[in-house]
Amino acid sequence: MNDPASILRQARVPEHSIPFMEAMSGGKALLEGPFLFITADDWLMAIGYPLSGEYSHEVFERALAAALRRVPRRMDGVDCWAIGPDLPPRLQKNITEQDQFYMLSTDAPIPSRLRGPLKRASEQLTVREGKAFTPAHRRLWAEFMNSHQLPPHVRELFARTPAVMNSEADLRLLDAVDAQGNLAASLVLDYTPPDFCSYLIGAHSRVHYTPHAADLLFAHLLESCKKEGKQSIHLGLGVNDGIRRFKLKWGGLPGLPFVMASWKEKPQETSSDTVSAFMHEFLQSPSGLSKQQIFNALPAQRPYAMLWELTKNGRTSWIGGTAHFFCYSFEMAFRTLFEQVDTVLFEGPLDSNTLDEVEQIGKNPDGRHPPLHTLLKEAEIHKLEQVIQGPKGRLARMLNATYPNPADVRGILSSTRHWYAFFSLWTAYLERKGWNQSVDLCAWHTALDMGKAVIGMESLEEQVASLEAVPLARVISFFRNCHSWNAYVRRNIKSYLAGDLEGMLGTSTEFPSRTEQIINGRNQRFRERMRPFLEEGRCIVFVGSAHMLQLRYMLAEDGFAIRKVYPTWRHKLHALCTRRTPCPHPAF
Repeated sequence: MNDPASILRQARVPEHSIPFMEAMSGGKALLEGPFLFITADDWLMAIGYPLSGEYSHEVFERALAAALRRVPRRMDGVDCWAIGPDLPPRLQKNITEQDQFYMLSTDAPIPSRLRGPLKRASEQLTVREGKAFTPAHRRLWAEFMNSHQLPPHVRELFARTPAVMNSEADLRLLDAVDAQGNLAASLVLDYTPPDFCSYLIGAHSRVHYTPHAADLLFAHLLESCKKEGKQSIHLGLGVNDGIRRFKLKWGGLPGLPFVMASWKEKPQETSSDTVSAFMHEFLQSPSGLSKQQIFNALPAQRPYAMLWELTKNGRTSWIGGTAHFFCYSFEMAFRTLFEQVDTVLFEGPLDSNTLDEVEQIGKNPDGRHPPLHTLLKEAEIHKLEQVIQGPKGRLARMLNATYPNPADVRGILSSTRHWYAFFSLWTAYLERKGWNQSVDLCAWHTALDMGKAVIGMESLEEQVASLEAVPLARVISFFRNCHSWNAYVRRNIKSYLAGDLEGMLGTSTEFPSRTEQIINGRNQRFRERMRPFLEEGRCIVFVGSAHMLQLRYMLAEDGFAIRKVYPTWRHKLHALCTRRTPCPHPAF
């Protein structure tokens, strides 16, 4: 990352103090754009106060996405926290706290009404500064935490004080001690940023109470900061009415707004993220890391063959068939292809907000269909569990053959809509087989990364209506035939990689969502909405491969000359050997 000293010179909030944050969290700091992040293992904390410029949702989201690519992924996602003056709309439902930072200028005078009390306090107490966290501090911390309602992150500050005092941060304890040697009050201060001092936490004793002990420490803090050239004191958050009144009493003023959110960032298993991370690693890798070692870390890439070229009035566009789940990546091929286009169309939006909304709908049954577990026999559910979850039991564990995060098959069957259960359990099965790629999501993220105009042809409501139209009987039949999934997957891989549409769909018409009613109804909608873009040229459309059987004819009727794209000689040879009969329309 950039020079930590340079970051400290730009610090705006206490959380920009890298030594303190690393000691407090046990993580490491990294910089993406103007934003600082702290991460370790499988969690990430975003400091949403930019080191330069004004806060922007768009800039923050780009930086967050880049930072997430540097965090080891777990199957169930990455635990994330963020603070900032504001947070993107998608995180509003995850906000856990709202407050304000309070600031005090080091030129602020001691409030006149405190001068008398401070004189009396100074006669009873001695102020000392140090770094040693003693048993007396532990007793004071325990007393204060037990007698006050504190937010979780503030309690964590108290709990972690002994550890952070031994860090490289310039942390100091400012204590007020009475004549008997009892600790009446104490402040934890961070002098690390050059322009300001941060008041992190403080406590005063009721057992060894001396009036205005905390005020006496604040008076010494102001004097100390002036001597060390600090421009201001960061008083931290309001926390509660008592702490807020204390800060206002000393002349503290509300400064930056504070919002905190906590959420789990679900893994976007797209090769676009992986390739972007690869480029970052390639550019910054040490000389001892060979190019071959870096390339070996990439998901397996394949040429993209499920593609057709469309020409009309001298203008060229493309249309491609996608697979929602797959075992190979096509990002390298997409990047080459997207150099020739300006606009990329998809069936519908694939941003995280939309996907989350679809998930929430799927997880909340509307009562129109009975729960799936009531329509399957116990033996059928047991077989489905075996296929989806894989080997279990003591022997499987001894052989390290168990899957670490098996899907809750019975829970999904009993508590979700039928189409959501189908997609969830089918995805879980493919993930156990190592299918962690998505063709359409890869294309979506690659297009955005390359700055292309990205458009969804259907609204969320239209897509959900199509999902609701999936026949319940087809879902039940698909689950009952789970013993044939392995063979089906093997055939599917071979045909899709070859760009053999008829060969692939000849094996998948039993798929629940591939009914004539769903496919034909959506095809007419796609036809009307994609045609103006295709006629303009320099456009590519991605639809599920099943739609291509009919869409080729429809586009030919609209005057497009359609040519199958064969990316390599092997694909041409495969097409020749299989002797697939093309669409009889003269435009082919």
